[in-house]
Amino acid sequence: MFKGVIAIDQIYMKRAIELAKKGEGYVNPNPLVGAVIVKDGKIIGEGFHRGYGKNHAEVDAFESLIESPIGATIYVNLEPCSHFGKTPPCANRIVAEGIKRVVIAMKDPNPLVSGNGIKILKENNIDVTVGVLEEEATKLNEIFIKYITTGIPFFIVKTAMTLDGKIASYTGDSKWITGELAREKVHKIRHRMSGIMVGIGTVLKDNPSLTTRLNMKDTMDPHRIIVDTSCRIPLDSKVLNLDSKSKTIIVTTENASDGKIKRIKDKGAEVIILPKVNGKVDLKALAIKLGEMKIDSVLIEGGSSLNYSAFDAQIVDKVMAFIAPKIIGGVEAKTPVGGDGIKLIKDSINISCLEATKIGDDILIEGYVRKD
Repeated sequence: MFKGVIAIDQIYMKRAIELAKKGEGYVNPNPLVGAVIVKDGKIIGEGFHRGYGKNHAEVDAFESLIESPIGATIYVNLEPCSHFGKTPPCANRIVAEGIKRVVIAMKDPNPLVSGNGIKILKENNIDVTVGVLEEEATKLNEIFIKYITTGIPFFIVKTAMTLDGKIASYTGDSKWITGELAREKVHKIRHRMSGIMVGIGTVLKDNPSLTTRLNMKDTMDPHRIIVDTSCRIPLDSKVLNLDSKSKTIIVTTENASDGKIKRIKDKGAEVIILPKVNGKVDLKALAIKLGEMKIDSVLIEGGSSLNYSAFDAQIVDKVMAFIAPKIIGGVEAKTPVGGDGIKLIKDSINISCLEATKIGDDILIEGYVRKD
């Protein structure tokens, strides 16, 4: 293929990816998908998946057409679906509309789709190109890829610490370590995720709402997941007294009394009882349970104890560490990951594919937990 064609394909695929991002927070557990229809060198239609159960990106793009799509090219960051779900197959719609060429960033990892959509297109004499901006498309839908292939949510541990690695002073004061722009970024992450998880220690200390606060319409609150081995949560906690469309989920064990569980349920919260591992909630069992509840992603914003337990249970996929240019010191000041700790350096948890971004005065470092 000529370099000029490749460059043009990348330009339109970038647009499809940007459109796909508009669905963040609204489509879970579906993927983020954008579509751009091009004819005679101009865009004649574009769209994106706007919400779970709503039109897929391709259909949304077709409904925006300003002229006939016969002979046109459609760019889509994920292979068009080939099965009947909440909406009809997009591959069939593309054929029916008379599209001549389809450019796809990546195959759909969903076993119900993978390769079948491409097969339908090729069987109908449509030219198909796969792999344009595949790396960008894969990162965009990293949550969907893990969830659709494993049934387990994508877990992110988010921390905010000083330059000397402290999440609070020795007195427990932690507001605010990072600046306003970094905190706004965190709320954008919350908007994107299906769940936010903290331990009971955080609830007892800070009494957080765990909601999303952004200056935008239709902000989505993640489901609030509280890990509470003995059901110590106070009934007047903010998370049990919110006006929110999302759930509050208390995760506990047989340590909890039936009376306390009933009072929590009377507040409208959901209670999950799981087995214990080393005296604490079994987080691996919790990951499976949350997946069954169609929670495809969880932001862990807990304290050092929960963070360590999550790493120890090997459920963490990604780390997002906000670092503020501050020094507070203190032997008793807590660090982002506490718990028992790892005995030998050779057994440490390694983070790969690091990226650093400056956000105001702070720095965000992102990376993925190596699973090998």
